[in-house]
Amino acid sequence: MDRIQSVTNKQLVKKLEFNLDQGEAEAIILAVELNANQLLIDERLGRQEANKLGLSLIGVLGMLLIAKKKGLISNVKSVMDDLITQTTFRVGDQLYYRILKEANE
Repeated sequence: MDRIQSVTNKQLVKKLEFNLDQGEAEAIILAVELNANQLLIDERLGRQEANKLGLSLIGVLGMLLIAKKKGLISNVKSVMDDLITQTTFRVGDQLYYRILKEANE
């Protein structure tokens, strides 16, 4: 059953909101409060703040690699290309090719 979990440390959220939007700040603090194994986050400033708090991170591209390894998607390239062309998702050339290499594509 799904449940909604709210952040309890609102002061720490407010502190992070100087550099991040409210959603990212709450996601980071909630991950700390829940002692989460990993936090799914891609935004550079959010990743920096989460790293400072010792969180283990994964991004969308990491999730695509896992999905391929588990047979949930047949290839990473087409999904990554769709993200780049159909959304505001940005990937530098070096990271793009590194992901393709890790995916054996």
